[in-house]
Amino acid sequence: MANLCDHLGADINDVRRGIGHDARIGFQFLHPGPGYGGSCFPKDVQAILGMGRHLGLPLHLSEAVDKVNQRQKLVLFEKIARHFGGNLKGKTLAIWGLAFKPRTDDIRESPALALIDSLLGAGAAVRVHDPEAMANVRAAYGDRLSYADRPYGALEGADGMAVVTEWQEFRNPDFEVMRRLLAERVIFDGRNLYEPKTMHGYGFTYYGIGRGGENPVRGT
Repeated sequence: MANLCDHLGADINDVRRGIGHDARIGFQFLHPGPGYGGSCFPKDVQAILGMGRHLGLPLHLSEAVDKVNQRQKLVLFEKIARHFGGNLKGKTLAIWGLAFKPRTDDIRESPALALIDSLLGAGAAVRVHDPEAMANVRAAYGDRLSYADRPYGALEGADGMAVVTEWQEFRNPDFEVMRRLLAERVIFDGRNLYEPKTMHGYGFTYYGIGRGGENPVRGT
């Protein structure tokens, strides 16, 4: 639904409000994003699919869940690539958030890794920050990435930044500092932490998930 909203210029939050008021669904887990990760949900879906294959029983809904999730992990990269006209060579992108969810250092199946791999494959330089998961990412990527001890340190001179994990530390940043540090004022918000109108007021070009991303809010 979020991807459909992007193409229609609609806001997924309006859709969430409509769906979430159904008491059978609720609001707690009704959030768009760059895909799920971790050690449990991806493994469990694969286990269910494996049981279906063993029994010769097609599980089309579970297959679709897995396929959609893998596809969703590419959404942020595609937004970044389109913004830069398909050419990321020589660009530096900052990433806030590496763990698959806040309050953990677990990077297993994290959407951030899919974004990092895609950016590196496209020739971009990547600078990262996470409150807990830096050591695990450094062990996996070594000197292929640049590591910032502080969130703002990742932004210095970067051509844009992406938020991938919804850490509390990222929810209320100093936008004036961010606009001074970034070489290009463009934000790819994979968790919809910020309001498009607020970002426009600070002069950022803003891409969210399901916030009309094919027609982003552009700063002035």
